[in-house]
Amino acid sequence: MPNMLSKSFQLFQSLLKLFPSRYQRETMEVVLGLFLEARGKPLPTYSKTKSESAISRFFNKYNWSVRAVIREQRQAIKKALFSRKTTPRPILDVMIDLTTLEKTGKFKGLKGLIQVINQKRGLQIVVLYLVVGDWRVPWSFRVWRGKATKSPTELALALLRCLPKSFKDYYRVRVMVDAGITSREFLAGIWSLGFDAIAAVRGDLLLANGEHFNTIKCRGEIVYIKDWEKPVYLSWFWLKRNGKLQKRFVISTKAIAGKRITKLGKRRWKIEGFFKTAKHRFGLDRFGQQTLLGVYRWLVLSLISFILTHWHYLANENQQGLDWGQAAKETLEILLPQLLVKQLLLEIERFQAQAQKIGRKIIII
Repeated sequence: MPNMLSKSFQLFQSLLKLFPSRYQRETMEVVLGLFLEARGKPLPTYSKTKSESAISRFFNKYNWSVRAVIREQRQAIKKALFSRKTTPRPILDVMIDLTTLEKTGKFKGLKGLIQVINQKRGLQIVVLYLVVGDWRVPWSFRVWRGKATKSPTELALALLRCLPKSFKDYYRVRVMVDAGITSREFLAGIWSLGFDAIAAVRGDLLLANGEHFNTIKCRGEIVYIKDWEKPVYLSWFWLKRNGKLQKRFVISTKAIAGKRITKLGKRRWKIEGFFKTAKHRFGLDRFGQQTLLGVYRWLVLSLISFILTHWHYLANENQQGLDWGQAAKETLEILLPQLLVKQLLLEIERFQAQAQKIGRKIIII
């Protein structure tokens, strides 16, 4: 994608302008620097230029608008999306899934948001992730608040309904979801929105005639699922889990070849790769804030760090395999050279006494 480096820099600069004081802008730079180290541990205790208490106040108390940050980020994403030179009516893959940001402890300030799903305790978030070719970006997320509240399926539909109209006008939207999201109600919502869908489905669902999916012998065959509004097209693939092959079923709301349905069904796993990167590289799950505002700000800035790094990678003309650690390091060097120099000077000052003990003196000109 052309000019992605300038887009990354422009987004970074526009975000800094949203902070009302120089002190807050400096703290924002330090926080982004921690995320862009991409070691999965962007904790305040590792900061060399700001105290833990200063960073804590930045997340939990300082008066800056996280909504303004999100708006600026989304405007940049829109500009980047629509600047792509593509064929008329290109496809936008919208991937939605639930992930657990695992946590121990009470987190009293989160007002019961720490829940358990599939034996995993933590903050449960439904994420909407956009993919166009080699371009990918997290767009939005919602937190599942537990039983007797909106289900992950309902949250997924709410995220889809909030997609900008410009996306729907410019792209043909294709939704990709896991079996945990797919349901009769979800597909009905997809049809009402006019979107296509590639969706994993549970193997225990029944066909309208009472038979099981295993009775279908041909990939891509049209099937009628019991109590569902419209027919769909069924395929499957084999997935290795714990040393054993498991048959996974996937459906398409659009008539396409069975092999194509299978290939697209496997593509949905890109969002799992995103979750792994966001957690293990950019510390999405490493928040320690005890306030809802602090956690929300942490998640937003972690995702922005992912976006800045990915855009830097796309700007590299000599792209090879994506090494997130190396890409983040280069992004940090380009966006925050002044922070790195400051950290270096502090490190040199720290070692002056040691240098003098061995008869050396470090002089910076």
